Amino acid sequence: MPGFEIFGEEEKKEVQDVLDTGVLFRYGFDQARKGNWKAKTFEKELAELIGAGYCHLCSSGTAALYTALFSCGIGAGDEVIVPPFTFVATIEAVLNIGAIPVFCEIDKTLCLDPEAVEEAITPRTKAVLPVHMCGAMAHIDKLKYLCDKRGLILIEDACQALGATFKGKYLGTFGQTGCFSFDPVKTITCGEGGAIVTDLHELYKTADSYADHGHDHVGNDRGLEGHAIIGSNFRISELNAAVGLAQLRKLEYILKTQRKNKSAIKKAMEKSANITFRKVPDEEGDSATFLSFFMPDEKSARETAASLTKAGVDSCFYWYDNNWHYIRKWNHIRNLKSASKLSVSMLKELPDYANLSLPQSDGIMSRVISMQIKLSWTEKAINERIEKILSVLNG
Repeated sequence: MPGFEIFGEEEKKEVQDVLDTGVLFRYGFDQARKGNWKAKTFEKELAELIGAGYCHLCSSGTAALYTALFSCGIGAGDEVIVPPFTFVATIEAVLNIGAIPVFCEIDKTLCLDPEAVEEAITPRTKAVLPVHMCGAMAHIDKLKYLCDKRGLILIEDACQALGATFKGKYLGTFGQTGCFSFDPVKTITCGEGGAIVTDLHELYKTADSYADHGHDHVGNDRGLEGHAIIGSNFRISELNAAVGLAQLRKLEYILKTQRKNKSAIKKAMEKSANITFRKVPDEEGDSATFLSFFMPDEKSARETAASLTKAGVDSCFYWYDNNWHYIRKWNHIRNLKSASKLSVSMLKELPDYANLSLPQSDGIMSRVISMQIKLSWTEKAINERIEKILSVLNG
């Protein structure tokens, strides 16, 4: 990770196909495009790869989340249970669709704690939105069981976990819908792009329409298409889809390389007495984009993170202080700061985001360090990295 490490002739060829036709728009222009349908082809191949009935490609992972929430009928006043450790786009999507994020504790998977989720359910709860952080899975079987039992919608944010599986089933395919991101630093990249997947035909039709101003895409004449619903513009361009299509065809190689590199580093680190590793419910299904481990306490985690950086071990993240991924620094979310009035701010009953207390999550996040796994490392680079890591952990 990320896919940009292995750009090559394949990406150039797919992009050139688009430039040769001059058709950058994903819809219409049938004759001019000469059979080149990059977005449609990407959708077909991704759906087949992960065993989903349908796939819709859109402009970003954030757009995928908006589209998924809308297509599931979630809106004003509905509660959606979310984790405090995610990319902030997860929360922005819930707020901007008019729903209420209900933050819930995570466990040592770094994802939603199913027991805490059950305690957080209220009569207004409509959906649970687990995020498969850093490439590995939540207790998705337990969360699915809980949602089915309580009649809740399960939407998977698998934006960081393309290709990961749980007991052979791909993440993103457990709930009513799943979301993926193909931004510049994801496992595969379109530059900017995202996708939702589902087995439900009506949900897919709604998503396909909503992301393109409500067009129903019936027939070949765009001017005669109907508008069944109010929509938005979350369309991906053919250029972005072309890059992603070439990258998607490299996914097997990417996963194999990440797993090999992560395994080598983790095996070496297992000899260190002071660390424990993140809980991964299915180790074989881990996409291996990150290696996450716990130090005994916050002080040692801070010191270790700083020492790793000083020793030249790049791409190490101490999420507890991160502005983008943990709620502790999300003052704009805590205070519902927006350029215009958010619909949720008009509701009489809202969680007290400003004084939100998540002690279990704080205890976990204050001790965890995550190392990004790169595709471009040589065996020599990995060995040098291991030497530096061990010098810090055992020094």
